[in-house]
Amino acid sequence: MKPLFLNPPTFDDFDGGAGARYQASREVTSFWYPTWLCFPAGMIAGSRVVDAPVQKFDLKQCLAIAQEFDMVVMYTSTPTLQLDIETARRIKAAKPGIITVLTGPHVSVLPEESLRAGKGSIDIVCRGEFDYSTKELCEGREWNRVDGISFLQEGKVVHTADRPPITDLDALPFVAPIYRRDLPIAEYVIPHFKNPYVSIYSSRGCPSRCIYCLWPQTFSGRTMRVRSPRNVFEEISWIVENIPEMRELSFDDDTFTADRKHARDVAGLIKPLGISWTINARANTDYETLKILREAGLRHVVVGFESGNDQILKNIKKGVTVAQALQFSKDCKKLGLSIHGAFIMGLPGESRETVQETINFAKQMDLNSIQASLASPYPGTEFYDLCKQQGWISSDDFLDESGHQKCIINYPDYSNTEIFNSVEEFYDKFYFRPKYIARSIGRMLVDGDERRKLLKEGKQYLEYMRKRKESC
Repeated sequence: MKPLFLNPPTFDDFDGGAGARYQASREVTSFWYPTWLCFPAGMIAGSRVVDAPVQKFDLKQCLAIAQEFDMVVMYTSTPTLQLDIETARRIKAAKPGIITVLTGPHVSVLPEESLRAGKGSIDIVCRGEFDYSTKELCEGREWNRVDGISFLQEGKVVHTADRPPITDLDALPFVAPIYRRDLPIAEYVIPHFKNPYVSIYSSRGCPSRCIYCLWPQTFSGRTMRVRSPRNVFEEISWIVENIPEMRELSFDDDTFTADRKHARDVAGLIKPLGISWTINARANTDYETLKILREAGLRHVVVGFESGNDQILKNIKKGVTVAQALQFSKDCKKLGLSIHGAFIMGLPGESRETVQETINFAKQMDLNSIQASLASPYPGTEFYDLCKQQGWISSDDFLDESGHQKCIINYPDYSNTEIFNSVEEFYDKFYFRPKYIARSIGRMLVDGDERRKLLKEGKQYLEYMRKRKESC
């Protein structure tokens, strides 16, 4: 069978694809590569990857493309499940014999519920990593002999044996050739990266115990599996030669620095390539590791600080203290590394006072950029179980009708409305500081490209906040 790997159409500027870390419309246009879909696409002859939100394909265009294929594999999420089921229904209506497959964290955790919700539209859901499951399906293997899938048979749900996580990551194909073949590389933009950028994984899984983080708990696992440094180097070398427009490489691993020896070994091999690169790092990474990575071309780190309150960090099992985070930021600045800080408003223990602590914490570190998200308890996470047990969930709708994130957490002493409003307060107090404004003006005065970039992002941000207010 010829498969279409589809990141389906959804809301405007919705960054919810396979490689994304944020399942909602964004303040400023941001798109991650659909990396999870590209791995199996590289193993199956006749495959194609379509990233509808990035390529600006509407449903009608996707239906026309799907006519050329025998199977459609879609990556879905908790917020977009019903929308994606409707897309599958429309695909089947246009081509009844096509096989429709859903993948992603939500269906991995709730396979039966997902199948019943999509009865007549969804044929199969893949649980966990779906690289080899989809390959075997396309080879014509009988469904009951394909591990890691669930399907309906005579009204009953059949679950095949669990498929163990892939340990030999070097056996998987490079994703970059699929990017080059199928995707508009120039359209993948992250504001705090040099663009165009290209992202890859050097590992899967994360050993950290954070209770809110979706992927390790539901999909990629809490055991870190790594590609050999040589294998990573070979893919990056291919990218340098075949995607010359790339200005920065992003390691989209859950936590690139979780295995520090592996991180240092990769850095040593790619250093001669002379490229700029970024990573997701934890705020307890030691100075010497950061120094080695910096000397090998690391420019920018994305760090989940989450909160500026130590008790909240304990509540969410972050494994990092405020003091460690402050030292980490000092180390990065000493080495000339740029930092993008990610924060979550509304985690267990949040209050008006802790919100102010977090805002002051971010200002004290004087980060280059920030992202403030609303705490979202996705099914399959420890955070979801805790919220259910305590009765903190006020709604099952994670998004409003235009795709903006809603706050569905309602604490006895801190309401969802207050949590929702804290995001805008955080952005205003961080970005509208005289120090930050002066620094931005200075960058715009000396760099025309930077001026155009910042003005465009500022316009997008103000428009996003206007729509966000209207939806609340």
